[in-house]
Amino acid sequence: MKIDLTDTTAGEINKALVQGRRAIGTPAVGMVLTLVIVTDEENAYDALKAANDASREHPSRTLVVIKRISRTPRDRTHSRLDAEVRVGAEAGTGETVILRLYGEVSQHADSVVLPLLLPDAPVVVWWPVNAPLDPAKDPLGALAQRRVTDTYTAEEPVRELTARADAYTPGDTDLSWTRITPWRSMLAAALDQVDCRVQAVEVEGEAFNPSCELLAMWLADRLDVPVRRSPSAGPGLTGVRMDTTCGPITLDRADGSLATLSIKGQPARAAALKRRDTAELIAEELRRLDPDDTYASALRYGVDRLNTVPEQEASASTPDSDSASASPDGAQPAAAKAPAKKATSSRAAKKAPSRKASAK
Repeated sequence: MKIDLTDTTAGEINKALVQGRRAIGTPAVGMVLTLVIVTDEENAYDALKAANDASREHPSRTLVVIKRISRTPRDRTHSRLDAEVRVGAEAGTGETVILRLYGEVSQHADSVVLPLLLPDAPVVVWWPVNAPLDPAKDPLGALAQRRVTDTYTAEEPVRELTARADAYTPGDTDLSWTRITPWRSMLAAALDQVDCRVQAVEVEGEAFNPSCELLAMWLADRLDVPVRRSPSAGPGLTGVRMDTTCGPITLDRADGSLATLSIKGQPARAAALKRRDTAELIAEELRRLDPDDTYASALRYGVDRLNTVPEQEASASTPDSDSASASPDGAQPAAAKAPAKKATSSRAAKKAPSRKASAK
């Protein structure tokens, strides 16, 4: 059932929701949360379709906030709110309200959304595109317990990770992090099967994919080893190689659906590791509404620390080797130690004749 409202108010929208529930014979409210989607007209259909699919697992009231662009100065001074109320089969297992904001009211979307939130129910805000740099300080983000963004849709995804780390607030999450959940589970299970120590890791995936950086930062943060990021043709993540004291452990996924896990001394095994759609990602995020401390720790590790040796390993080196191998760029090549020792021996050789002459 659809109810179109033009130049309306939040009170009229609430009345339309009650009217729609009575018309389909379900006057009780059976939703468990409120999902607020902040998007534009171009991406509204795909985002709403994903939310409706996820509502089969999490019945929710979905509020789609679309801020329309006013083309003329007269339109900018005139505020208007149009709404489309969907209940029943048109809205999956929940309720859907599409809000189109015109003029000055688009700058006060929180005032429109607040009266439509379900009482005593958690609120999740999702930005499919154009997410704010600090979601917790956004007027709509301040209403939510969980704030979902997607750095994959940013113009510079890898640089966006640094901005997310600086502005992180408990409750923030990223669909780029959600995409690597199967990878993290499989890699952790592979390490549980062996009794060895990881020495180095290489993460391979397409360039400008923040999921690859997040997986590399998670491995570097949890294993405390050097992690190298290598580009590939994709799609998405294509492989992870861990060099251990027991031999290499490799997880390869070349086609985006089927992966091969190889552990030295064991037969190679095929594992389903398909790329999931947006509905599955949103459904996973709605399963837990508490802060994700693992994501926060990996995000704060920093992209700039990848491909480097951890600080504790650098501090464990001897002072002689540090002074002998110092270079302007901070590198410590082992070959630089040999000339220093050779120079020391040559100076000792020059001093020998002087001692002999003094003896005479």
